[in-house]
Amino acid sequence: MEKLLQIWHSSGIYQVTPGQGAMMAVGLVLLYLAIRRNFEPLLLLPIGFGGLLANIPGAGLADPGGVLYMFYQVGIETGAFPLIIFMGVGAMTDFGPLLANPKTLFLGAAAQFGIFATLLGAVGLTTLGWMDFTLADAAAIGIIGGADGPTSIYVASKLAPDLLGAIAVASYSYMALVPLIQPPIMRALTNEKERQIKMVQLRHVSKSEKIVFPLLLLILVALLLPDAAPLLGMFCFGNLMKESGVVDRLSDTTQNALINIVTIFLGLAVGSKLSADKFLDLTTLGILVLGMVAFGIGTASGVLMAKLMNKFGGGGINPLIGSAGVSAVPMAARVSNKLGLEANSQNFLLMHAMGPNVAGVIGSAVAAGIMINFVGG
Repeated sequence: MEKLLQIWHSSGIYQVTPGQGAMMAVGLVLLYLAIRRNFEPLLLLPIGFGGLLANIPGAGLADPGGVLYMFYQVGIETGAFPLIIFMGVGAMTDFGPLLANPKTLFLGAAAQFGIFATLLGAVGLTTLGWMDFTLADAAAIGIIGGADGPTSIYVASKLAPDLLGAIAVASYSYMALVPLIQPPIMRALTNEKERQIKMVQLRHVSKSEKIVFPLLLLILVALLLPDAAPLLGMFCFGNLMKESGVVDRLSDTTQNALINIVTIFLGLAVGSKLSADKFLDLTTLGILVLGMVAFGIGTASGVLMAKLMNKFGGGGINPLIGSAGVSAVPMAARVSNKLGLEANSQNFLLMHAMGPNVAGVIGSAVAAGIMINFVGG
């Protein structure tokens, strides 16, 4: 009998706390969204499963010495995973739509307004005594508004390591939930006529332009803002491998095997921060709320900028593509295209939306450099 009691007391069922049960339920919801609803399964499936593993009582997978803890220490805390992901994203990126319609750069820039608005919001909440964020904390939280997981992790590792887990979870969760979060904002800020605007076909962009652009971008930004060089450097390197056409094996590895491997480990590592003791506190919940606000403001700013450009620039831009100015590549561009097709079955906006989408990646990296330079320094 005593032996049976010992076995029972060592079981996970006996040790589970209400918080762990709640976070395991959250993990199951994320898995449901990934598997049944197909909401960015590449992100949500490993994050959700990592959340389950982190909350198994007595297993210690997310504790020092556990496998999830090692993934987190090696890849996220050092900032290595975000830089490798950025290289892979660069190798999968086509700058053609941005070069064919340079005006969309303004849409990507406008969408970064959410980053700076949320920084001010976090500072304001601290001033009111509702939260306790330093300026560096506020800057790291604000980056969530760019909907760029790798950039959020990189900035948090530099400015607010103690908040890194919560920021990573918030950023990747909102990236994955783009199809749920953005459409209501886009519909609220546009009318049916605006959503039906058909954009003209993009011009052909030469191979030479595509090779020169990442080099020019890196040199100009790195000289003006060296703190943005690590992120943009990896992004431009990946893109140059693709566009040069002389290292197809390296480009293929970066686009597929390398980024897939890192995504698996990164997702599990982010999920490890869904453990009840780290997640269920006021600071983390505050970060989740501020991150949502940042993302909403970024989406709205891109749409409103497109409408402003139509008013003063002669029209021709479907405001839906402005929402793609956040850095969630290519999810945000797909959402713009989906809403465009709902308004007009012949309205294909995907390639047009990729312009501000790529500009958003550049914009979030530049915003990260600004934050690190001014706040970190």
